[in-house]
Amino acid sequence: MNSNTFRLAALAAAAAPVALLVAAPAHATGSTTTTGEGKASAVVLRTALDVSLLNKTVDVPLRATLNEVHAPASAEETALSVRLDGVAHGRPVDVLRADVATADATVDKHRAEGYSNLAKARVHVPGLPRLSLVEVEKATSKAVCEVGHEPVAESNVLGHVRVLGRKVTLTAGGTTRVAVPGVGEVVLDLSKTQTTSRTAAATALQLKVSVNPLKLNVADVQGEVTLVEATCETPKAAAPSAEPTEPAGGNSGGEVKPQTGTDHAPAAVDTSLAETGGSSTTPYLAGGAAFLLALGAAATVVARRRAQD
Repeated sequence: MNSNTFRLAALAAAAAPVALLVAAPAHATGSTTTTGEGKASAVVLRTALDVSLLNKTVDVPLRATLNEVHAPASAEETALSVRLDGVAHGRPVDVLRADVATADATVDKHRAEGYSNLAKARVHVPGLPRLSLVEVEKATSKAVCEVGHEPVAESNVLGHVRVLGRKVTLTAGGTTRVAVPGVGEVVLDLSKTQTTSRTAAATALQLKVSVNPLKLNVADVQGEVTLVEATCETPKAAAPSAEPTEPAGGNSGGEVKPQTGTDHAPAAVDTSLAETGGSSTTPYLAGGAAFLLALGAAATVVARRRAQD
C-alpha cells in the first residue's frame, strides 16, 4: 500500500454519517423527609413588672422566670425568690411557691411539643408579702406541632382561683377583672390559645397587674405575670430527594440522531458509561464503530485494485 491508500480511507470515514447520542432527562423521585428544625418551649412563671419605690423616683424592674425551658429540656423547680434593691429591707421576695411546677419541651424530626404544669401555687408581688396576688389549685398548658397535622394548643385551669384574697369564677377564653379598694386591680385572661399553620401557643393564666400596696417601701407595681405557658413550631419538611430513574419503556440510552454536514453546530457526544462498565447505549456505539471500520476496509480494497491496474 502507498500513501494514497490512507488518504482514501480517511476521506471515506469523514464522509460517512456520524451517530450522536442525546441523553434523556433524568426524573427526580423520593419520599418527603424533615430537616428537624422544629421548636418547643415551656415556662411555669414569667414576670414583667415595674416596682416603684416610696423614697425614690425610679422604678425597679422585676424580670424573672421559673422553669423556662427550650427543647430539648425539662425543669421541676417549685419555688422562686428574688432580691430587689430597696424592697423589703433587702430581704428576698418570695414570688412563687408551689407543690408542683414542671416544664418540659421535646423535639424530633416529626414532632415538637411543649408542656407545663402547676399545682397548689401562690404568687406574690413586692409590697404584698402576706396577700397573694393569685392562688391557683391546678393549671396545665400543652402545645403539639406534628408534621402532617394541624398544630394543637390546650390550656386548663382546674379548681379554685383566688385573686388578691378573693375567690373568682373564671370564664374559659374570657377576661375577668378583680378590683380591691386600697390594694389595686388585676385583670385575668384565662386559657388563651393561638394556632397557625405551623405554630401553637397556650397560656393558662395571664395577669395584668396594677397594685399600690404602700408597704415595704413599695408605692406601686405595674406589669404582667404569665402562668403556665407552652409553645411549639412544626419541623419543616425537606424537598424530595433527587434520584435519576429510567424513562418509560426501560430505555435510558436516549435518542440516536445522525449529524450531517448541513447542520450548523454539532451536538456534544455523550460517551459516558455507568459504573458497571456498560449501558443500553453500548450496542449503538459498537455498531457505529463497525460501520466505520467496514467503510475503511472497502476503501482500502478499492485503492489496492486501482494501484494494481
